[in-house]
Amino acid sequence: MSTAQDRGASSPQLMRRANRQALLQHALRAQHFTAADAMAATGLTRATVLGVCAELEESGWLHEVPAGREGAVQRGRPARHFALQADAAVLIAVDAGQHTLTARAADLRGRELAGARSTTDGTLDGVDLDAGAATAEERLEAVITLIDQVLEQAAARERPRLLTVVGVPAPVGPDGHSPSGDKGYWPAMNPGFVDALEGEVLVENDANLAALAERAHAAAGAGAGGAVTQSAGHLAAGSDHLATLLMGERFGTGLIVDGHLLRGAQGGAGEMRFLDAMLGDSRGADGVAALARRWTLEALAARESSSPLESLPAHALSAEDVFSAARAGDPLAQRVLERIGERLARIAAILSSLLGVEAVVVAGAIAEAIEPVLSHARTVLPKILTPPVPQLRASALGREVVVRGALELALARLREDPLGLLAPETGTDPYPPTEGNRTS
Repeated sequence: MSTAQDRGASSPQLMRRANRQALLQHALRAQHFTAADAMAATGLTRATVLGVCAELEESGWLHEVPAGREGAVQRGRPARHFALQADAAVLIAVDAGQHTLTARAADLRGRELAGARSTTDGTLDGVDLDAGAATAEERLEAVITLIDQVLEQAAARERPRLLTVVGVPAPVGPDGHSPSGDKGYWPAMNPGFVDALEGEVLVENDANLAALAERAHAAAGAGAGGAVTQSAGHLAAGSDHLATLLMGERFGTGLIVDGHLLRGAQGGAGEMRFLDAMLGDSRGADGVAALARRWTLEALAARESSSPLESLPAHALSAEDVFSAARAGDPLAQRVLERIGERLARIAAILSSLLGVEAVVVAGAIAEAIEPVLSHARTVLPKILTPPVPQLRASALGREVVVRGALELALARLREDPLGLLAPETGTDPYPPTEGNRTS
């Protein structure tokens, strides 16, 4: 039981923590600021602002910057300007795809410091649990090595690693683990990253991260380069009711409805296993890459027509080969792309009818070449769905969409609860943050 004395002692602790939180949130929003700016933004007194700024400066999270001259002659002492010490720590974003791993290190503003990519086998043979365990161990070691590589490139080994966000091709529960489903595929793709990686770690489904990246990109406009950040500008149509289809080897969907990311029990929202039954295809959740290979090989085996694709060994055939042949006018490849477009139209119709999404964005490395498929899907969609018909468009973020979504989520967590991640301390601070205030 707490005593009156305990309650009295907690009051200044909570107040001091709230003041720090408010100043840090303002510093993350502003490029630089004066005490007057912070007072107007936070409602704190001048003495409190200056005191907290001094503490944060001593802790290394703020620094004083020269005041800019704006043409007017200033009288008296110029106001002090403060700014976030953006290079005081690093954020890590990882796309742990089935075959390709990508990692980025960024500062507290989201500016990229270094990046690296590597490939991994990622192949699972049916329900072979030993193969799944071996794949999981290899993936874990590969991701750790890649993170070490980007930290080395960024010369950031000595800086605090505030948060690592990892995207995986599997549903993710609230504890950061994936359920043991899909014939061992899910736990193999997410081999305990949340426990094995250093520091604060957040694991999320890769399609969910792609959806966050697409929404942030829509909010920021079509500007290229720089960090992915939210903007107060007009959101593109469908950004509050958006389905992002990550279409590589498998279909995965990140769903934003009423402006909120849907996760569901054990992170299962957006899993496309229902397509097996809905489409009468035991591999209904195959993505564009898998469909292009499978349907092309089936057509070649049936000797539907002569095609330059016949000269390629079956094991070497890729989706890129099929798309390239279609662009060159090969009828067989063009029919395969039309079949993919019809499947995409049916998936878009299901998502629109069930969830009311206004836009379906096709994301991932395949997005750069997907326009012929989208074009056919747009002609099919009005034939199978009554209005309103969702927009179909390709992502402009290419193969970076998941890692950019991971960075966006890391920045969002930092802005939401900076003190929970930064936990700035001075040597004389008698009120350290409590564990209950930390971001999980």
